Amino acid sequence: MSDNVKDKNSLLDVKNLRTSFYNGNSKTEVVRGIDFTVQKGEILGIVGESGSGKSILVKSILGIIPSNAKVDAGEIILDGKNFESLSKKEKRAIRGRDIAMIFQDPMTALNPLKKAGDHLVELLIRVRGMNKKEAKLEAVELLRMVGIPSPETRVNQYPHEFSGGMRQRVLIAMALACNPKLLIADEPTTALDVTIQAQILELLKKLQQENDMSVVFITHDLGVVATICSRILVMYAGMVMEEGLAHEIFYSPKHPYTKALLNSIPRVDGEKTRLKPIKGAAPSLQSIKSGCPFAERCEHAMEKCFMEVPEYKNFSATQKSMCFLAGEEDRLDD
Repeated sequence: MSDNVKDKNSLLDVKNLRTSFYNGNSKTEVVRGIDFTVQKGEILGIVGESGSGKSILVKSILGIIPSNAKVDAGEIILDGKNFESLSKKEKRAIRGRDIAMIFQDPMTALNPLKKAGDHLVELLIRVRGMNKKEAKLEAVELLRMVGIPSPETRVNQYPHEFSGGMRQRVLIAMALACNPKLLIADEPTTALDVTIQAQILELLKKLQQENDMSVVFITHDLGVVATICSRILVMYAGMVMEEGLAHEIFYSPKHPYTKALLNSIPRVDGEKTRLKPIKGAAPSLQSIKSGCPFAERCEHAMEKCFMEVPEYKNFSATQKSMCFLAGEEDRLDD
C-alpha cells in the first residue's frame, strides 16, 4: 500500500508481522510477513478460507496467542503507540479499553453459570471503575443499545435463556461496554442462521457509525464483507494475496485466488452462472513450500510461481495484488 494511504488518519498499522507455532525443535510460520493499516472509522474485512491465518493474525495483534506460539517479527502501532513494546499490564489495559473483540461462537462464549448482566457488570467495574449499582444500570442500557427487548428483565437471565442471536448481542454489548476505538469481530455470524446474520450485521454497522469505531471483520464469507466492509484483505496460507476497496475486490479483482473465491459463491443479481469450486484444498501451513502459496491450486500457475513469491503490484492507491500475472486480464480470464 502506498505511503499516502498509510499516513491517512490510521488507527492501527501492522508492519511485516510474522507469527510461528513451535513444537520442540520444529517451527511452523502461520502469519508470514503481513502489512496492513486500519483507518479511523472504517470497517476492514479480512477474508479467506478456514486455516488461512485470519484469526491468529488478529490474536497476534492483541497479544492473546497460545503459549506455543510467538510473534517472531513485526511492528504493531496502535494510535501512535508501539503495542509490542508495552508491558503485559499495559497491554491488558489497552485490550480492555481501546480494543475489544467479539468471538465467533455465541453459544459457548458466555459463562453458563453467570447471568447476562453479571458478565457486563464485572467488565464495567474492572475497566471503567464503576460501582456495582452504576454498572447494573449501564448494563441495562448496553443491552437496550444492542436491541435486546425488555433489558431490565433480560439482564437477570442466564445465557441458556437467550437464543444464539441474542447471545451474540450480549457479546457485542460486552465488546462495546468500554467504548473501544477498535472492534475486532472474529466470524461473529458463522453460527447463526441467515436472517439473524443479517440483523447482527446491520446492528454492527449501525453501532460502528454511531460510535465512530474502527472495525476489523474476519470472515470466510465474501457475501458478508460485501454487506459491511469498505476495504478488504484477501488472505491465503498466512499471507495477503490481495488488498483493495470493496468495489475493487468485487468488480476488478486482480489475483487468481480472489477471482476463484468470487466464482465459487452464488450470485443474486439474476445472472445464471455455474459455480466453480476451487480445486484441491487449502494447504497445511506445515507443508508450505517455496513460491506462491496458491500455485498448487491455481489454473494459471507458471514454473516460476512454484519457485518465487511474487512481489506486490499496485493498481491504485488502495489496491495491490501479489501475483506475477496480476493485471494481465486476458490471461487470467481464460
